[in-house]
Amino acid sequence: MAKRIKKSQQRSKSELKTVSLLGNTNTDYPQHYAPEVLEIFPNKNPQAEAWTSFLCTEFTSLCPKSGQPDFARIYINYVADKKMVESKSLKIYLFSFRNHGDFHEDCVQKICDDLYNIMKPKYIEVVGEFTPRGGITIYPYASRSNSSTKFKKLKEHRFNNYSPGSYTMDLARIY
Repeated sequence: MAKRIKKSQQRSKSELKTVSLLGNTNTDYPQHYAPEVLEIFPNKNPQAEAWTSFLCTEFTSLCPKSGQPDFARIYINYVADKKMVESKSLKIYLFSFRNHGDFHEDCVQKICDDLYNIMKPKYIEVVGEFTPRGGITIYPYASRSNSSTKFKKLKEHRFNNYSPGSYTMDLARIY
């Protein structure tokens, strides 16, 4: 038997007014890069410091020169402040890169910047693990932090210690 959530623990309608895609069965997938689909909701615990991680195992974009598809796993790790990103809108946003022509590094930086700009998290990092093409694998990394000394130091530390695989997870642990 499912346990009922107390009304006092549920989110109010006003907290969810910015969330329209979740629960909508008529999802339209954009045919172009669409940061406007990102939706946010209030973080109930902005005083806390907790990691939120997303993994998109089926990211695709297009090479801007050849138009050939590129495939990747995209890892997004962030420490929220007052806002959090809604996961269905994030999925649709990442899907919007399907017909977007950009280099791997630009896609990862764009994702990092778009999420930072809409949420203003304490810290965010985005890692791309692109499938090899032409015998070369590219693992771009982008990060941003707020102005807090603590999160600036975190950004510097993680940037200085980054190497492929250092902030991602072996998929065998996920599936």
